[in-house]
Amino acid sequence: MSKQVDFIIYIDGASSGNPGHAAVGVVIKDKRHNREEMISQYIGIGTNNFAEYTALITALQRAQELGTKEVYIKSDSELLVKQLKGEYKVKSDNLKHLNEQAVRLLKAFSFFRIEHIKREFNKEADKLAKKAIIEYKRASRTVALQ
Repeated sequence: MSKQVDFIIYIDGASSGNPGHAAVGVVIKDKRHNREEMISQYIGIGTNNFAEYTALITALQRAQELGTKEVYIKSDSELLVKQLKGEYKVKSDNLKHLNEQAVRLLKAFSFFRIEHIKREFNKEADKLAKKAIIEYKRASRTVALQ
């Protein structure tokens, strides 16, 4: 990466079942790779691809709130990355509006780059997404037992 950016953002979506309980994991790091922020959030019932797009949108919204104008997004979702780069067409009606929302958010940045990475390089975001699902299920069981 030749361009220095404000934030490097790792994103991941998870779904327990497809569709099933879904969540997002986001890790925001500064240009020196110091962790700035982590997001682990349950998002309801959805597919894995829905969760991946929601992770991206969540990350972009948070980056805007933090005041950055330049982001480098890393995702292990080949589908999401290739759809955003225009290499794959968005065929799913469920994903079209999410893709459009992500594109609108990306246009607000003066510079962005999105890259597909192997899962082994996205473990932190993956753990955050899975953690949110586990915590939601645990809380739901506790409420049901009361």
